[in-house]
Amino acid sequence: MKLNVTDLDGATVGEIELADAVFGLPARADLLQRCVVWQLANRRAGTHKTKIRSEVKATSKKFGAQKGGGRARHGNRAAPQFRGGGKAFGPVLRSHETALPKKVRKLALKTALSAKAAEGKIVVLERASVDLPKTAQLVARLGKLGIRSALVIDGRQVDANFALAARNIPHLDVLPEQGANVYDILRRDTLVLTRDAVKHLEERLQ
Repeated sequence: MKLNVTDLDGATVGEIELADAVFGLPARADLLQRCVVWQLANRRAGTHKTKIRSEVKATSKKFGAQKGGGRARHGNRAAPQFRGGGKAFGPVLRSHETALPKKVRKLALKTALSAKAAEGKIVVLERASVDLPKTAQLVARLGKLGIRSALVIDGRQVDANFALAARNIPHLDVLPEQGANVYDILRRDTLVLTRDAVKHLEERLQ
């Protein structure tokens, strides 16, 4: 697959050939779903916690008569039915991480890249760099490319000025090529790759 290479001002500066082994795979919604669920589960902190009955400090003295009161029999204020009592079957500290084979993760990433290519939503830039970290200037230049919601993937290192200019723009994410992942690719409308990003992704995924 051939795509035009543009600069940040929208001018065409060349062409690039995308490898079919990375950008030409068939759609696999099942793979994408598995990978997204795995990513979102692994990033959960698992620090949600409520006190169970044994952790609540409350009297365990029988506070009412066994009979004659017209109410149920109770012997502990820490019981879940009382205000301030312990939570029955509440959340506890735990890990939500799951396992996903490396081969499946790799194939899912290639499938996500291929899906964007099939939709015609990949833009290849000569380089993602700016002279000054000015957000307004970057917004104007991206507007020339028709970019409103995008993930920008650069080479090994992200240009510092570009990252500073982009970090306050809504719906725009910037990652180095090592950080390319299925969830971030799918959650943005357009995938913007630099020449270096294409080179490194093809080397890593082929």
